[in-house]
Amino acid sequence: MTGTQILTATCPARAGIVAAVTGYLADQRCYISALEQFDDESTRRFFMRAVFRPQDEGADIGSTLARLEAVMEPLEMTWQVHRLDVPMPVVIMVSKFDHCLADLLYRVRNGELPMRIAAVVSNHRDCRAVVEREGLLYVHLPVSPDTKPNAEARLLEIVSETGAELVVLARYMQILSAHLADTLRGRCINIHHSFLPGFKGARPYHQAYKRGVKLIGATAHYVTSDLDEGPIIEQQVVRVRHHDLPDDMVRLGRDIECQVLSRAVKLHVEHRVFVDGNKTVVFESS
Repeated sequence: MTGTQILTATCPARAGIVAAVTGYLADQRCYISALEQFDDESTRRFFMRAVFRPQDEGADIGSTLARLEAVMEPLEMTWQVHRLDVPMPVVIMVSKFDHCLADLLYRVRNGELPMRIAAVVSNHRDCRAVVEREGLLYVHLPVSPDTKPNAEARLLEIVSETGAELVVLARYMQILSAHLADTLRGRCINIHHSFLPGFKGARPYHQAYKRGVKLIGATAHYVTSDLDEGPIIEQQVVRVRHHDLPDDMVRLGRDIECQVLSRAVKLHVEHRVFVDGNKTVVFESS
């Protein structure tokens, strides 16, 4: 195992954490090309992301990582190491609205998102053509009140079979059960058509129009069993004017949903997001 690695770590805040980790990597002749850290004083948790690589060509970084546990254990550190050159396998879920899906497909195809789309799962057939045109697996998984438990069980099988490390709800218009949300905790991202908290339920832009709002937005968050209450990863707003009709707001909303979702997914697959209770710590890319 060689090449550039990404270390993500969190532990109770205390003195000497950075020195212990960076000192060990330096002793192992590893070059640290990026280091970000944050100490949340409200939760007393420490978060760190380090990008490093061995300085010696052909060095076996596997043995370096095996001995890293001895450094981490006294710090009560929860940590992972990810290879920079291995795209994260992702399952995308979609219903009938295809704008977020199409945007993600485009960004993956152009190399903007370091991820591999393992499968696209949908409760409708509408998006099959656009997905299969990309040579990707499309799974039609209808959902009704009677079939929902079996459908969700099959989804988890697909996640396991494909090795997916992230599930993206790209305007998937089904509410996940509490069991599924808990099973996918920290690895399922949803895009919400509102700057949360905001207008919930059907026709949010029509609700916003009737209230005469001046800003509309979108929120990408991790899915939890509390509907639309999960830790927020990314948000954005756009200004609307008094002459903008609901259809204008829908058009603006589509664009901003794509932008916010793609940014949130990029942050996650680059291992830049840490869940910190009900919020997130995000080490943003430059």
